[in-house]
Amino acid sequence: MPHLHVSIEDTIAEFTLDNPPQNRVDEDMTNELIAAVGKAEEAGARAILLRATGENFSFGGDIATWVDLGIRDLRAKFENFMFAFNRFEQVPIPVIAAVNGRCLGGGFELALRADIIIAGESARFGHPEQTLGIVTLLGGVYRVAARAGKARAFEWALTSEQVPAVTMTAAGVVNRVVPDDMLLETARAFARDISSGPTLAHAAHKALLRIWESNGPQAADDAMFDIAMPLFESSDVRKALPLAIDAFLAGAPRPRADFHGN
Repeated sequence: MPHLHVSIEDTIAEFTLDNPPQNRVDEDMTNELIAAVGKAEEAGARAILLRATGENFSFGGDIATWVDLGIRDLRAKFENFMFAFNRFEQVPIPVIAAVNGRCLGGGFELALRADIIIAGESARFGHPEQTLGIVTLLGGVYRVAARAGKARAFEWALTSEQVPAVTMTAAGVVNRVVPDDMLLETARAFARDISSGPTLAHAAHKALLRIWESNGPQAADDAMFDIAMPLFESSDVRKALPLAIDAFLAGAPRPRADFHGN
């Protein structure tokens, strides 16, 4: 039975973790994640929403399957997980995660691969890996550091505390917190708004931020015009730019362009 479902409607792909009550991450889910990303790209999705069924987003990896594996098999397993998570992170489509309940370990690391995290008030985030004597195997500690700074990231990894969503928002890890009963509605509305925007520009910003995060501002500057200039040949810019110029010359508010993602 699938542990991750994908549906696509009105250019929005919705990925749903569906292995409650803990939505543990296992080989099936990661393979389904890779397939879901491919399906979203092939369908021309312009936004992806990641969510979960049940009371919790995810408790992380299915550790019950780890105990009898040797180091070589464990490494192969984790490398497959890393490949799947990176594939999801690098998709040139804005990704929004709607996080409810507990979001721990590999589940937290999956949410961190999203571009935007919207959390319910009751959401809690944490790295339980220290309680097992291991590290955040899928890059959680340094992805938190990229958002919140080294000091907070290391403290949360050291303590394995479950950090409230409001604290994560203040630290810059989570974008916004909403009432639990408004979480899915808010995330879907955000995805709809983003999906109607300039898809190619969204992909360009995502690429530039990835370069900046890996190599700093100078590397992003060096890549800027190779990434940015092709946008001026897109149908979206050719329609939107004249509208903006006409509004400017008329002293009128700039109208919202009807972007089609090409």
